[in-house]
Amino acid sequence: MTREPRGKRQHYTVDVVALTPRDNQLAVLLEQRSEGREKSVRWVLPWSASRNGEGLDDLAQHAIRRSVGAASVWNTQVGAFSEGPHPGGSDLSIVYVALVPMGEATVQGDEFQWFLLSELPPLTERQNQMLQESVNAVRDRLDLYPVAFRLLPATFTLSELQHMYELLLGRRLHKASFRRALTAAALVEPTDEWRSEGRGRPAQLFRYGPRKRRRARRGVRFDLLG
Repeated sequence: MTREPRGKRQHYTVDVVALTPRDNQLAVLLEQRSEGREKSVRWVLPWSASRNGEGLDDLAQHAIRRSVGAASVWNTQVGAFSEGPHPGGSDLSIVYVALVPMGEATVQGDEFQWFLLSELPPLTERQNQMLQESVNAVRDRLDLYPVAFRLLPATFTLSELQHMYELLLGRRLHKASFRRALTAAALVEPTDEWRSEGRGRPAQLFRYGPRKRRRARRGVRFDLLG
């Protein structure tokens, strides 16, 4: 596996906050590295060092592929951070958040591991800030982009969709209000398939609405849902 250069101070790095659903929570991918003169081992967010000729998006994808082995289903740049030390000694961190479906959340080596957000090892001040802002960025974009749908199979029940939104938001949603909001936003359309979800009637399967039927407003107003 290609490792990042050590011993040379980096002007900037591209750090990736890779998130995946796990155990009804979000989990983040961390990498175990030995840093500093004492070569102390610590968990850090995966990062790529600045390289001549490579764009930020390329560096982000490099960090994702060397850690989870595949491109993410959705990623976006969160911002730049400079306060506090960086594990690689960089002056500036350009941060991307990436979402990885549960079934594809494998790792590329023993040095990588998924951690639930509620069970994180100690991170540096800068990386803690980057992680929190990345989670906030996902939540801020939920009512503008079909982020939750990228983590589901092509067809799903409305209960599965609501559960994914709740997991990403970190809070419960009112069932009836959520479904009214989905209808108003024209986000989903029913299929002819049904699936048993335990006791009671089978649940109908839905899929993400096709482009030709989309309305101007595609988001779900989560600030209006209890």
